[in-house]
Amino acid sequence: MSVELLDAATIVSFVEDEEAFNVSIRDRFAHLDTDHDGVLSYAEMEEELKCLRVFETHFGIDKKPDPDDLVDVYKSLFVQFDHDSNGAVDLEEFKTETKQMMLAMANGMGFLPLQMVLEEDSFLKKAVEKEATKVGA
Repeated sequence: MSVELLDAATIVSFVEDEEAFNVSIRDRFAHLDTDHDGVLSYAEMEEELKCLRVFETHFGIDKKPDPDDLVDVYKSLFVQFDHDSNGAVDLEEFKTETKQMMLAMANGMGFLPLQMVLEEDSFLKKAVEKEATKVGA
């Protein structure tokens, strides 16, 4: 993990750069597709969905979520990705939903940069790295 400055423009720029975004999507999809069948099952996506950190505890004051509630949330997130409701997520569905989520996040951030802790292999970290190469050039 690393602490990075991130703003909406960085996310939008990354998503709109089809080459960079598509490479990142294909790489993540291939990593998640552990049985190499070209689609992601719920079991293959479960850890990725957990990385979204839908429920976080802060300073020990938040109520710990019920494990059954967490399962329901992760399953509903999987359904968001599974556009054709066939029980599996293909590459195009994964790309489309990831793009929508990232653009929604950018829309909610506003124009001021935020300092965020990012996972090393996350799409947000890749967006920051791409932006840094533009600034350094």
